[in-house]
Amino acid sequence: MATDQAGSDPAQLDRIRAGVSSALSAFLARQHAVLAEIGTDVLPCLDAISGLLAGGKRLRPAFCYWGWRAAGGEDCQPILTTAAALELLQASALVHDDVMDDSELRRGQPAAHKRFADWHVATNRSGDADRFGAGAAILVGDLLLAWTNELFRDSGFAPDVLRRGAPVFAAMQTELAAGQYLDLLSQADSCTSVAAAVRVSTYKTAKYSTERPLQLGATLAATATGSGAVDELATVCSRYGAPLGIAFQLRDDMLGVFGNPARTGKPACGDIAEGKRTVLLAIARERASAAQAAVLDRHLGGRRLTDAAAADVRAVLTDTGAVAESEHLIAAYRKEAIAALDGAPVTDEARSALVALAEFVTDRDE
Repeated sequence: MATDQAGSDPAQLDRIRAGVSSALSAFLARQHAVLAEIGTDVLPCLDAISGLLAGGKRLRPAFCYWGWRAAGGEDCQPILTTAAALELLQASALVHDDVMDDSELRRGQPAAHKRFADWHVATNRSGDADRFGAGAAILVGDLLLAWTNELFRDSGFAPDVLRRGAPVFAAMQTELAAGQYLDLLSQADSCTSVAAAVRVSTYKTAKYSTERPLQLGATLAATATGSGAVDELATVCSRYGAPLGIAFQLRDDMLGVFGNPARTGKPACGDIAEGKRTVLLAIARERASAAQAAVLDRHLGGRRLTDAAAADVRAVLTDTGAVAESEHLIAAYRKEAIAALDGAPVTDEARSALVALAEFVTDRDE
């Protein structure tokens, strides 16, 4: 089963996505019964969650799965269910992030807070619709975080296996929250340094997108199979996952400015309108002339960004060499990640899958 698609799809992304989606559907069906017992007026929370989880590339689950296989774990439902828990964590982060950034769209549909605000208006509720929407979305994000840990606990792995993986799972959640705060702080401080932007990218995205999912899967496998190579595998996961995670975010930065909304599911130039302190923008700021810096100052964080203003910012990013430098960094980080697999104690199948994943996450257009 695990090798059916190895020729055309070494990372078996379609199969992993199907297995993760199946686990999520089963879990949400159980939660529907729990929420319905509380009251049908709570079910819009589940509707918002189901809509959000219907999309997504399932990349974090893929890294978790291949961390497991790299350490010698056999294909099984518990690892797919554990990987599915990472989608709940990702969804929690997205809901909260959209509230903080006041984003309108997520995965091609209204962001959760916008969805609840619209519902408030459509059903003629009393009070402020935007405040209600933000409050409801925060609670939905909290619910998703609680469900993340519930699904991890109920994945089907033996309790002793879960206990060994728990520290990695906890670290992932702590680093994600810390990274979100660093992102918020960088905007409040108007921080423009490249080093600061890389630090935010590392903790907000890189670690919980690639490095920690890989470590989680590898730790669970090493524990379950009794290989005893947890430390060595964790080192390989870091040497591969850390640079690849930064490359992953750098590609996101590019898509946030130059991406097609029909592919990304997010507004065009959303990062500019939100004033995101990305590595791409930090490089441009570092290299900008006085006139170019004035363009950035005038438009970054401008919620009513016009097409002309967005084009002006794109021109600065291109003319300063920030776009070319970002592409160079993406390629360099990808090369570093793939090189970390040379001589690593992982299966040949996993090595091929991880190379394919490195290429996919850095060359994507969504």
